Amino acid sequence: MSTSQPLTAATLSLQNLILADQLAAVRRSMSRSIPVSVVLGLISLFVAIHYGHAFAGTLWFAASCIVNVARIILCRFPVRATGDQPDEPGNLDPLSVARHLRLHSVMAAISGAVWMFVAVLCDGYTAPQTVFYLTVLCGMTAGAITAGFAYARMPICYIVPVLLSVAACLVYAGGFDRICLAAITMIYLVALTRGALESEGLFRQSSRLKHEANAMARSLEAARDHANEAATEMGHRAAHDALTGLLNRNGFMQEVASLPSLNKPEFTLMLLDLDGFKSINDAFGHKSGDRVLVEVGRRLRESLGSAPLVARWGGDEFALLYESALSADGPATVATKLIAAISIPFASFDAGRIGVSIGICVSRECDVDEMLVRADAALYKAKSEGRNRHYLFDDDLRKHLEMRRDIERDLAKALANDQLEVWFQPILGDGGRRLTDLEALIRWRHPRHGWIPPTDLVAVASLSGLAELLFRYILRDVCTMMQMLRAMNLGYLRVAMNMSPREMSQLPVDDLIISRLRKLGLPASMLEIEITEDTAKDIRAVQSKLVALTREGVRIAIDDFGVGYSSMSSLRQLRVSRIKIDRSFVHGIAESADDRKVVQSMLNLGKSLDIEVVAEGVETETDLRVLRRLGCATMQGYHFAKPMPQHEALEWATRSSSVIHMQSRTKGVPG
Repeated sequence: MSTSQPLTAATLSLQNLILADQLAAVRRSMSRSIPVSVVLGLISLFVAIHYGHAFAGTLWFAASCIVNVARIILCRFPVRATGDQPDEPGNLDPLSVARHLRLHSVMAAISGAVWMFVAVLCDGYTAPQTVFYLTVLCGMTAGAITAGFAYARMPICYIVPVLLSVAACLVYAGGFDRICLAAITMIYLVALTRGALESEGLFRQSSRLKHEANAMARSLEAARDHANEAATEMGHRAAHDALTGLLNRNGFMQEVASLPSLNKPEFTLMLLDLDGFKSINDAFGHKSGDRVLVEVGRRLRESLGSAPLVARWGGDEFALLYESALSADGPATVATKLIAAISIPFASFDAGRIGVSIGICVSRECDVDEMLVRADAALYKAKSEGRNRHYLFDDDLRKHLEMRRDIERDLAKALANDQLEVWFQPILGDGGRRLTDLEALIRWRHPRHGWIPPTDLVAVASLSGLAELLFRYILRDVCTMMQMLRAMNLGYLRVAMNMSPREMSQLPVDDLIISRLRKLGLPASMLEIEITEDTAKDIRAVQSKLVALTREGVRIAIDDFGVGYSSMSSLRQLRVSRIKIDRSFVHGIAESADDRKVVQSMLNLGKSLDIEVVAEGVETETDLRVLRRLGCATMQGYHFAKPMPQHEALEWATRSSSVIHMQSRTKGVPG
């Protein structure tokens, strides 16, 4: 049973390349050796004529020339290539190459046969000119081996008939010296044959190594090209968003770094945030949301052309940067066009479901990092004003941004030095006649910017990692107020404390509050936590904390009710005890029938769910009377009292309690 394995395609290809190299070497050697053969044949003819063999010598020389011409023609005859490939070794037809090598061997054998008849010209190597012919034949056979080093069969086919004829003639002539010479000739034949075979072996090995090296070089080059392509592809992926094909944040910043210095030309940077995108994900799924993002990216590219840098900044946010002078339209016009393009209804979605808010920064004085900060501030301002709005960073935002930075820089020191204050604003029940609660509000008088808005204070604390310190600071003063109320026999009053969505999600507020109340021995029923509707949206993130607080006895209220989104199920799951109607529905309610309808519906909702309803922002007697007529029992606003420091709030609570006590005695009701 044969153990040989079938040749692989690579091995066959290598063998074919070696054969092609052998043929090329044979053709080159023939172009050099045939002229030498012609010259030697011509000299041999002269010798034959000199010794009286003119006719035989002429016939022999003619035969030799015919064979040489045929061999030259064979060397020039084209080798068939595979298909329409160029005439290169790797493209030659292996069968045609092998056929040409065989023909060269046949022609070498014929040439050897012609030279074999040299014996006729010297009487069987017995004439005086024998030495000349033997010398020529030795040179010819040695030269044949040298010239045919690449393909042994060809020189062997040439030398065998020549040397065999010499040996046979010498043996036939007889004599000791001739027989010894014949033996030497045979040894010479064997040595030349062996040399030819070894030369071919060395040539094939050299050819194989050359082609293997070439193959390895091509392989390395291909690997390098593949690596370069992979690196290019990885670089592209690293710099581009896989979903939309736009630049990602890193790619955007890399492209910006290659732009001319932003200190010279004026650039416009826009940050875009989709309005209503979350509802698409919630209602139709993330695949639909992905299709929206892809379509938004397409519309941005189509609307802006190729000049601006456009990137998906993350989530449903996009960014674009362009040199202001390259746009015929001003930033506001460009933003308006983008809003119009994005607002075109999307397939399968309701008209108007998707919009976009845009923050714009135009500058030649700052780098792109500062422009991003400014554009983000402008975007926040645009979103606060409603859907499909754009806002250009201006001096007001500049001052606000400077204030936020100063807050971030100084807040930690202010907390450490006890420079913040917790003020309290009364909440009144019984139609605004009786004090029931005090709402705690954080205040800080900054040395440069004056009183800091609480929203900015809480936001900066969250972003700068000071949220828990601020929360503990407020909780400390709230608990202090509760202790003082109890000491003044006003323990029936509750203290409300606001809590942002970020605080609810990031801080262990339940543990902090419960442990503080227990440490001070304060009843949990005196504390109320006010959360926003945004907090109530993500029930899973806050429910366990609020349940722990309500189980302890802490009341839960939803602040600014009506401007966000709260389902009735969320109100029940979060165990809400109170909702506070946003001041936008209360202020000027006497002049707005729509606001009266909204407030009435909220009062009805509270009654049906057994949840207390508080009207915020009561500022006039007229609004107060309307709210009483609608049946609102609990109110809060500047008409009753503004927020005040702790000592003033205690005095106000004492006076209010005394008035109620006196009224109760006047009416005959125990105080």
